Amino acid sequence: MKLYFNIGYRAKVGEYLQLVINEEGAVPKTHKMFCTENGLWKCEVDYFSKSLSYQYQLTDENGKVLREEFVLHHLSFPHNYKEFLIFDEWNNKNFPENYLNNKILYNKLNQFVPEKISVLKKHTHLFRLEAPVYNPDWTIVLFGSTASLGRWDYEKAIHLAQTDFGIWEASIEIPENEFIQFKYCLYDKNEGKVIDVEAGENRFTIANQQKDVLQIVSNHYFRFKLSQMYHDAGVAVPVFSLRSENGFGVGEFYDMKQLADWTKETGLGIIQILPINDTTANYIWTDSYPYAAVSVYALHPQYISLENLDFKLPKDVVEEYVADKLELNNLELVDYEKMISGKWKYVKAVFNTEKEKIYKDRNFKKFIKDNESWLIPYAAFCVLRDKYKTPNFNDWKTHKKYIAGKISPFFSAKNKDYDASMLHAWVQYQLHKQLKEAVEYIHSLGISLKGDLPIGIYRYSVEAWTEPELFGMDFQAGAPPDQFTELGQNWEFPTYNWEAMKADNYQWWKNRFKALEQYFDAMRIDHILGFFRIWRMPISATQGILGYFYPAVPITTDEFKAWHIPFDFNRYCKPFINDLILWKYVGENSNKALEFINDNFNGTYSFKDEFDTQRKLSDFFKKNPRGPIEEQLISLCANVLFLTEERNGETVYHPRFNVYNTDSYSYLSDWEKKSIYDLYNDYFFKRQDYLWKEKAMEKLPMILNATKMLICGEDLGMVPDCVPAVMDELAIIALKVQRMPSDNIPFFNPKNAGYMNVITASSHDSSTLRQWWKEDPALTQKYFNQQLMQYGKAPEELDAHLAEIIMKQHLYTDAMLAIFPIQEFFATDEELINPKIDNERINNPAIFPYYWRYRMHLKLEDLKEKTDFNDKIANWVKSSGRL
Repeated sequence: MKLYFNIGYRAKVGEYLQLVINEEGAVPKTHKMFCTENGLWKCEVDYFSKSLSYQYQLTDENGKVLREEFVLHHLSFPHNYKEFLIFDEWNNKNFPENYLNNKILYNKLNQFVPEKISVLKKHTHLFRLEAPVYNPDWTIVLFGSTASLGRWDYEKAIHLAQTDFGIWEASIEIPENEFIQFKYCLYDKNEGKVIDVEAGENRFTIANQQKDVLQIVSNHYFRFKLSQMYHDAGVAVPVFSLRSENGFGVGEFYDMKQLADWTKETGLGIIQILPINDTTANYIWTDSYPYAAVSVYALHPQYISLENLDFKLPKDVVEEYVADKLELNNLELVDYEKMISGKWKYVKAVFNTEKEKIYKDRNFKKFIKDNESWLIPYAAFCVLRDKYKTPNFNDWKTHKKYIAGKISPFFSAKNKDYDASMLHAWVQYQLHKQLKEAVEYIHSLGISLKGDLPIGIYRYSVEAWTEPELFGMDFQAGAPPDQFTELGQNWEFPTYNWEAMKADNYQWWKNRFKALEQYFDAMRIDHILGFFRIWRMPISATQGILGYFYPAVPITTDEFKAWHIPFDFNRYCKPFINDLILWKYVGENSNKALEFINDNFNGTYSFKDEFDTQRKLSDFFKKNPRGPIEEQLISLCANVLFLTEERNGETVYHPRFNVYNTDSYSYLSDWEKKSIYDLYNDYFFKRQDYLWKEKAMEKLPMILNATKMLICGEDLGMVPDCVPAVMDELAIIALKVQRMPSDNIPFFNPKNAGYMNVITASSHDSSTLRQWWKEDPALTQKYFNQQLMQYGKAPEELDAHLAEIIMKQHLYTDAMLAIFPIQEFFATDEELINPKIDNERINNPAIFPYYWRYRMHLKLEDLKEKTDFNDKIANWVKSSGRL
């Protein structure tokens, strides 16, 4: 079988196009293409299969890949032809029409049935268009300049069949020997007519006078107008925050069914939740933090419904269970410790009573077999964590180092830890069943579920135990200072060893996405900037302020010379302390400080060796409290100009964040200040962009192509210039929070949001709108007048009318998605607002650790009955075109 490929591409001098054919189980084959007139690239291939997957890539004259398609082309060939002339287009993933070929659209069109077409020997052309159409009443037709294509007559348009999801095809005989122009159109089945023609210039192809050769016109994509694109609205609420009559003081997977019923009533199409992985480290309230999972696969036992287990509660505990349930459900907020201990008590009661039946359950056995790669290590980890009363495997008496052969016996019936291991495995099985049931119900209503992927892993997690080589265990990840946290954030997570992950094409990430795809249709990637660079601190630091970006192009000793900076290691890289600085930090505690610092008898001081890092000080103060001076000295430790990094046997340097605000900087000479200031700006705002883009493009395409989920990136904070460009190229939906603009403006205006955005008024990391309204009256006044276009003095409280205006400003925009925390929906109704405003805050990043315990103040059962409220939201959604 002969395939003749043709693709138009404007390459520069010294650039070449290649065709790469991907056959399952085989090494990809690369074919050189040659350029003809008008930038048309061609190549001829002998091929012997009826289906084909391939991509194009651009290289330089040395064969280095400069650009490649991220989405494969797929073609199927009819059996009655032996030669095919293929006219292609470069397949850009960032075209919205293409990127919407994902799980969200599958849910909207869950009744889709593929059609068949007949390709006859007389046919000369096969038109093929990738065009996911979210309106089930629309189909694709084409018309064109020749008589056989209707001579631009709508009544004679050719109907295409949807042969696969989002793939439209028509096989046609075009006998005319002339240049062919054509366009695709939208056809409404209910109206029985063409309702719109795609935007842009005419498409074209050439006549085909060759017998026994079928010309395939392979087009990407229908050129939709913005109003014809998919737009949706949704609600964001953590699962633990759901309140229902059936819960146990916390939201459960089963409660998501009732949430979906309310979502359907209000016309919303997406439910967004926070991470749901198991965070059980110490069984105390600090485990409420959902971004520190002990396993990236295991689900959190707090979400299990005790009343929907495979077996009923033993009769002798039912009365006690009912009393505990009543007490916990009456609480305004989640009592994590009481809730989790209660759930484990009753789960164990069921398991111990029904153990024999559970072990014989074929479906449970299958679950273990299907998931043993992560389930066995996870269950063993849980057993050892509970036995030694710590998740820190370095402190265990046995199995400090993970060895698979020594862990697998935990699942052997003869092992003393068998029952304990099976308990954790069975709880995961029940959680999986309950979540899958909830998800299937959500999908049956045409609603999609959006999850949340934490950027980091917990330092004492299953993954850190089993695969430490994939992580930088000697470092900590966090975030630089921002408007919320003056000292930055230290999440205490290890960083990623990206080089080790790259060695097997990021299989760790692909497996993780595959697991999430069992449940989710869309995914918010927390801190997507971490795929470009991460804010990294050495273990010796406790505050985020002592971090630096990694990877980064550092400053070398030679560079200091080139910038005429008189580099002095002790002056630049160690805390600078003189009498005035010491007094500024510790005040009247100066004498007490001498326990920790040396007097150099030249007007300066230095930390003693045993206290010369924040970690050393912090560890000492845990055992030997000293009061207010503790934080003062820890902060004084950060009074440095540059941070050091050991790289390939050489010491390199990174400027401390906001170096020009340090007390150390203030004591430099003016010319030294200017040189360091200029070097700082070069480091942070000029030299890194290419490196960060290169690193992101190494890993993100590989990872994203492993999933059909719609991907959204949380790109808030200090965003390098390369990030929006990469996200656009890879069609990663960006996040816009009105009060956190990336530009130097007070607020982001939702009307300026482009299509590839999800917009919201607040997030789980921010205060609610009602809280924010009261935080800064001057800023609120500006917002009231400039953004909400209201006259006069802003009210002290955010009233329901103003909350409604804010919601509508987000809904009536071009952004693909508008998703709001459930608290903001309540704020639009005087009857439904929570009178205890501060109970609605989910997280405060400035406080670590923070107790995540928000619960809806209304039951889902009651919310579904609020007809006027629900109809009001449904009307907003419908009138804004978010169906």
